[in-house]
Amino acid sequence: MGIETAAPRLSWMIDSDQRNTLQTAYRILVADDPQILKSNTGNIWDSKKVSSAASIQVGYKGKALSAAKTYYWKIMLWDNHGNSSVWSDSHHWQMGLLTRADWKNADWIAHEVLPDSARILPSSRGERDKNGGTINDVLPLIRKEINISKKIKDATLFISGLGHFELSINGSKVGDHFLDPGWTNYEKQALYVSFDVTTALKNGTNAIGVMLGNGFYYIPKQKKRYKKLLVQYGYPKMICRLLINYTDGTSENVISDQTWKSAESPITFSSIYGGEDYDARKEQSGWNKPGFDDKKWSLAKSTSGPPVLNSQQAGPVKIFENFNPQKITKISKHTSVYDLGQNFSGIARISVKGNKGDTIRISPAELINTDGTANQKASGKPFYFSYILKGVDAETWEPRFSYYGFRYLQIESLRSASAAENESPEITKVTGLHVRNAAQNAGTFNSSSDLFNQTAKLIDLAVKSNMMSVFTDCPHREKLGWLEQLHLMGSSLRYTYQVENLLHKSIEDMSLSQTESGLVPEIAPEYTIFTWGGDMFRDSPEWGSSSIILPWYLYQWYGDQRGLTAAYPMMKKYAAYLETKANHHILTQGLGDWYDLGPKPPGVSQLTTMGVTATAIYYYNLCILEKTARLLGKTTDASRYKVLAAEVRKAFNTRFFNGKTNNYATGSQTANAMAIYMQLVLPEHKTAVLNNIISDIRKNKNSLTSGDIGYRYLLRVLEQEGRSDVINEMNSNPDVPGYGYQLAQGATALTESWQALPSVSNNHLMLGHLMEWFYSGIGGIRQEENSIAFKQIVIHPEIVQGLTHAETSYDSPYGRISTNWKVESKGLQLEVEIPANTTAELSIPIAKGQQITEGGRAVRWLAAKGRALIRTGSGKYQFIVQ
Repeated sequence: MGIETAAPRLSWMIDSDQRNTLQTAYRILVADDPQILKSNTGNIWDSKKVSSAASIQVGYKGKALSAAKTYYWKIMLWDNHGNSSVWSDSHHWQMGLLTRADWKNADWIAHEVLPDSARILPSSRGERDKNGGTINDVLPLIRKEINISKKIKDATLFISGLGHFELSINGSKVGDHFLDPGWTNYEKQALYVSFDVTTALKNGTNAIGVMLGNGFYYIPKQKKRYKKLLVQYGYPKMICRLLINYTDGTSENVISDQTWKSAESPITFSSIYGGEDYDARKEQSGWNKPGFDDKKWSLAKSTSGPPVLNSQQAGPVKIFENFNPQKITKISKHTSVYDLGQNFSGIARISVKGNKGDTIRISPAELINTDGTANQKASGKPFYFSYILKGVDAETWEPRFSYYGFRYLQIESLRSASAAENESPEITKVTGLHVRNAAQNAGTFNSSSDLFNQTAKLIDLAVKSNMMSVFTDCPHREKLGWLEQLHLMGSSLRYTYQVENLLHKSIEDMSLSQTESGLVPEIAPEYTIFTWGGDMFRDSPEWGSSSIILPWYLYQWYGDQRGLTAAYPMMKKYAAYLETKANHHILTQGLGDWYDLGPKPPGVSQLTTMGVTATAIYYYNLCILEKTARLLGKTTDASRYKVLAAEVRKAFNTRFFNGKTNNYATGSQTANAMAIYMQLVLPEHKTAVLNNIISDIRKNKNSLTSGDIGYRYLLRVLEQEGRSDVINEMNSNPDVPGYGYQLAQGATALTESWQALPSVSNNHLMLGHLMEWFYSGIGGIRQEENSIAFKQIVIHPEIVQGLTHAETSYDSPYGRISTNWKVESKGLQLEVEIPANTTAELSIPIAKGQQITEGGRAVRWLAAKGRALIRTGSGKYQFIVQ
């Protein structure tokens, strides 16, 4: 729903039992009525038979599409075996609101309006403003009743509420989303969400109810609650258009305007950083149902909102797993700590009995103190949820507009002033609700190593906990979109989740945060301008370069050239900015290899000379821009980037390479690995530099020292150079800082530091790079260097010592790719699945004298460095090497 492009792209996967199946042609039908489509007619578009192998990102070429209208499509195919398919099932999409006029004069409305003079915006450097800002706001309820007298064909509600909204119709919540809409740069853009409300409406009187929360749109200035930063774009507001199409061919629009009514909600405090308070005594029963008496409510006030409204195309945030207490520790008569057994992003749901006015206060925490109480020292304190009872038999409550990262819940039961001493509220049930983006799973990994399986889970929990409407660093003290993880963790994310749309939103967030000078700040959306250490936490090329690297990676993984075209101006502008900051082509600003393992507490790069990582990334950017410019037909740009890249490479080697030791700068794992990965090292020195990397790892007892920036490149270089044995040894040792060490310290989600320090976050996304190796190394699922969207697949499993089995799958744009290998007494068994309309090169480990069979027949292969190379097409195969 909510498609805003004039030419949507259509993709399909081909299901065929025949091996080596390739598409040779397709025919697409698009209609504006499902009955028309059933007659095999496309009144909006009939592509006719198109001779083409394209089955992803096929652009629509029919009649002009109308805002808010639904279109139906199906397809038939022809293949290289002479087969033609039946027509596919019908599918559909609905257009969004394409212009401001499509909102039909809907207004932004609010209960209160914050004066422009009182606003605090990131550009005003107000994140530490102790004098400005308002202390709290009214969290409103907004309602409207409408009458329907005709039979409904379909109905769609387009709505945005800032910072967040919860929508209900006739007393029931619409959808299962949490924290709609996604976070954006509110000075420039807000997102709206499209809901199909056909079945929610009825003949007669209907009530639309909207509850609004603050999110990042308004952060209350509250001294008694934690806040990372202070921004106040405005008080909560909403805009909506309800489109009702009737079966008689007519339609009706209901829009937000000053006829809507508003009042204070029972939410008395809400902060994305400080928590949420709810006073059930202030509930107005039936407020979102027809017939409610709202005479005492105020008329909504018309106000202004962000200049651009776009459809929310990334998946929504939802509630997923539930975690129940594994242990309950009584701290005092009225306080207990509930251990849920897992660190995750979420909220608490409680069921409670008590007297009117009793209060339950919930303090979530990742860790506990020695006395068993909640420890929020490293995750932002004080943060808590509180609930004041209304005094009925049983009450159940959960927060709506704030969340935290936690494993433990410290719950205090406080009786009301009028209650007797023995009448404390009774908590009957506690549940932790995990909230995250609803991106679907894309991959699976399982092996014979319990340590690797636990490591994969450790990383996955951090990914899920920080996959919201932006990729956050942590789910508690910051919740900010630090950008370096988008390109460094990108492959790990794409192997495991269908995050294409969410990453496109990240690119848009970067574009909207880019300054006039071209700087892409380290966080996007940029809710605060960090001034610590000068611009160290704002201008770091390893972070801002996601604006160049990520669009290219998305093109490689999903074939989205249109997204690359849209991002190119931002990419070009950022490269120009870096050029102005370079001194003789060397960049030295920023954080360097953040959180590497040195002698001091983790932070700014300790082991790698400042300038190495920034300049290496700069060179990598220029190489990507050359390829992008050539792809987009911008040959003059491409030539310029090629020349500049050569100059940067020369300067990098002149400044940092030591020809006597064959080391870059200090010889750190990061410095040498990035020089190899970015192809900065001259070919004649590559082997010696690689040997230095391995020597350093051995010297450190098979331990890593690289940080946030360097570790991904260390893994990539070792895998590409055939040294997955070193990766295996590095990450199978729980006695040195790393994944196994974190698990040994009791971590249940990936921590911010390799040492699992209690003084920093214990649920952090940035160091999960090993997940990529699980899929591309152990599983062996890769694509050829010039392949796009896994059209040409490489299967190259690494059979490392100690592993006897691994089963891996990835749902690529063309379909599922899977490998399943087992080490047997006589050799190796490898099962492979290759999707239709692709080809693959299998690179299978083989020893001298061994042979390969498939289905009982001998297989012909080419030898290459202890491996058998086999070219094949789609299908399921079982190879035996013995």
